[in-house]
Amino acid sequence: MAEQNEWETKASNLLKAELKRKGVTYAQLAELIGEKEVNIRNKLSRGKFTAAFMLQSFAALGSSDIRL
Repeated sequence: MAEQNEWETKASNLLKAELKRKGVTYAQLAELIGEKEVNIRNKLSRGKFTAAFMLQSFAALGSSDIRL
């Protein structure tokens, strides 16, 4: 089974890839969900964020499907 760090990396990469696909910057995502850009950057660089944050981000991006 993958270790915690591997799962954090996978989650972060999944969200980063969706941002790239949609052409959305960290600043734009921050505005969409009402967070500060620096917080978005920190969460994605560490890979430490809640499932709720991830779902909120995908919803704000208009993504209804998540491909693992």
